[in-house]
Amino acid sequence: MAVLVFAESLSGSIKKAAIEAVTYGNLTAKAMGTECIALTIGTSSGAEALGQYGAAKVYNVAASDDFDAQAYAAVISDAAAQLGADTVVFAHSSSGKSLAGRLAVRMNAGLVTSVISVPEGGNFSVKKGVFSGKGFATYEISSVNKVVTIAGNTFPPEIVGSDVAVETLSVTVPASRVTVKSKSTVDGVVPLPEAELVVSAGRGMKGPENWGIIEEMAGILGATTACSRPVADVHWRPHHEHVGQTGVAIRPTLYIAIGISGAIQHLAGVNQSKVIVVINKDPEAPFFKAADYGVVGDLFDVVPKLNEALKKFKESQN
Repeated sequence: MAVLVFAESLSGSIKKAAIEAVTYGNLTAKAMGTECIALTIGTSSGAEALGQYGAAKVYNVAASDDFDAQAYAAVISDAAAQLGADTVVFAHSSSGKSLAGRLAVRMNAGLVTSVISVPEGGNFSVKKGVFSGKGFATYEISSVNKVVTIAGNTFPPEIVGSDVAVETLSVTVPASRVTVKSKSTVDGVVPLPEAELVVSAGRGMKGPENWGIIEEMAGILGATTACSRPVADVHWRPHHEHVGQTGVAIRPTLYIAIGISGAIQHLAGVNQSKVIVVINKDPEAPFFKAADYGVVGDLFDVVPKLNEALKKFKESQN
């Protein structure tokens, strides 16, 4: 039985999260002694490149690009049955999370979300973080069919093959019960769940008019900007930038927190970052306990100087 990976798209192009999911699907397929199959739905430019990351076959189902979890779950369920897949992999994105539960019910499958390990041994045992990342738990899925979502930025894409021709899969697409009247998207920015570099700021910025130094740092580093909940609540920054337990949970390679005290709710959403740098004038700020590196100082003095240093370093590398 094969491993089927749903490779989601954004604005018609394959997402970074989809490539990570295929990478994981390939590793899982190898552990199970089977093959990895990628499935795309709707417009999915660049899907043939999924073969480079381990997909033995890539299929596309013609459907509306307007995401409908119920319709997409039905399509993926039928595709899994048609392709002989007993394991389905999703990215732990907003789309993946809304699909995984629905699919598990349809397939009578065991489900584990936000997985951070490849199945080990003869049993399908996988690991995930628990208690807001303070611990880890191992789950064994004993059902015949299995559904998992993988945590972002956990399985680095690795080229192991070459492009694969995309084949059309004939699957009945249910009529959508959702009507999309308008879309509002942010273009040209790496989405927070996929970002490897994140520059975040909080109430220490004193107002939205001071955010220029944060955006400047993000521009120099090629990072995505983020903020704490109080900042989003008072509309200094858009809500899609809110990271934390009640916002977007992220796992970047580098997380720079500027003027954020480090409340437990915020830490719960960012403590899986590989490296955390904190800049705060309060030496007793809770965030310093979670930081790998910390700078005690006024951010309005520290950040401009750091930006200049980063510019010089970047110039020296060219």
